[in-house]
Amino acid sequence: MYERSSVTELANILRVELDRYSPGGKLPSSRALVERHRVSPVTVTRALARLAAEGLVVTRPGAGAFRAEPRTADPVTGDTSWQEVALSADTATELVPRAVDASGVLVTLSAPPPGVIEFNGGYLHPSLQPERALAAALARAGRRPGAWGRPPVDGLPELREWFAREIGGGVTAAEVLVTAGGQSAITTALRALAPPGTPVLVESPTYPGMLAVARAAGLRPVPVPADAGGVRPELLEAAFRATGARVLVCQPLFQNPTGAVLGPDRRREVVRIARAAGAFVVEDDFARLLVHEDAPPLPEPLAAQDPDGVVVHVRSLTKPTSPSLRVGALAAHGPVLERLRAIQVVDSFFVPRPLQEAALELVGSPAWPRHLRAVSQELRSRRDAMTGALARHLPELALPHVPHGGYHLWLRLPDALPEASLHATALRTGVAAAPGRPYFCAEPPAGHIRLSFAGVAGPTEIAEGVRRLRTAVDELTG
Repeated sequence: MYERSSVTELANILRVELDRYSPGGKLPSSRALVERHRVSPVTVTRALARLAAEGLVVTRPGAGAFRAEPRTADPVTGDTSWQEVALSADTATELVPRAVDASGVLVTLSAPPPGVIEFNGGYLHPSLQPERALAAALARAGRRPGAWGRPPVDGLPELREWFAREIGGGVTAAEVLVTAGGQSAITTALRALAPPGTPVLVESPTYPGMLAVARAAGLRPVPVPADAGGVRPELLEAAFRATGARVLVCQPLFQNPTGAVLGPDRRREVVRIARAAGAFVVEDDFARLLVHEDAPPLPEPLAAQDPDGVVVHVRSLTKPTSPSLRVGALAAHGPVLERLRAIQVVDSFFVPRPLQEAALELVGSPAWPRHLRAVSQELRSRRDAMTGALARHLPELALPHVPHGGYHLWLRLPDALPEASLHATALRTGVAAAPGRPYFCAEPPAGHIRLSFAGVAGPTEIAEGVRRLRTAVDELTG
């Protein structure tokens, strides 16, 4: 952290000092900058590289750094209004317009202003991420012979084997494709399984990123209500019958946003109903490695007990590690695997080999089980801190289910508390939360809010965030 801060400070100083030099003028040597500013040679090198990337400095090996020549022309302001016609010209003939609405996803990806507590996050706080283990894994991976060569399009065999063992059952490495994270895997699966204009069944509520993917592919999401036990089989069967859909997307374990776990009887029913409808089940197993310390034994993935190839399994290493370790897997059995492979190759060729090698180094290191245990303990502690604070300060927000995995709580708002107003008011009081509306593909039954306890620094920040949320509620209802 200190090194990064020093680089920024030195870059800011040098940016101001550039006015002392004429275009093409030579800057002091790296040794002189080290002595003058009392920083390391690495800091000087990184600061100069930052200025070079901004086009302010030109570095010449063996000669030094020089002030860059000024840009000779201002950028031309064009007229892009024609694009409105071009982008909408075909929508009249599309069964489902492929409008891309990323607003529900950006709520959890956008960093709030400084000082705002992040209850809207979708990833682990930096203090929970295995930064040292990742750095060590990446360093070891970079030294492997051929680490920067072209990988197999399906992924490294050793990494595919690891994912297959993690899924369990009869899944083999030959049935696994390495993907660029879970979102990429879901995108590939939906493109492979459902042609544009057709319906796709989804849990209600469900993950906004999946709804955005479906709509961008020209699919029509159809909600199937879920409760604390997961998607309801009788309504699922009726939805398949009414719509003719051939795909269900579900999160059987610690569902986002409800935290629900699909019970044993329902698990069998969901696969049976899909098989009878001639449909696939896309199983998004995103939270398996985010289990809390006090959780009962976890059920196997649906894919582990699926000899008929009904289930297309998705999982990722991103959630339990870092947003930047975008390595995941697709697993499928039967002819559908070839279609999944073809679409992935056309879209992205392959996942960069250094990233795959680093993932393999990480999961094979002694640091990996230690990290998972630490995350399991911390998530339980933070969940308990948040549920306790909510019970004390915001008892009017209903919490129907306390999960034993995942990173968030799903709360129902009182009818008198408008969801949109609460979101905006909470942001003004210094806490960012995820509104519930984007999690529904049809009219929501009530207002909701999703609060993440994984993206903050710890229990103290959780308590302060709930206190600020109380202030927002009082401002709206007082």
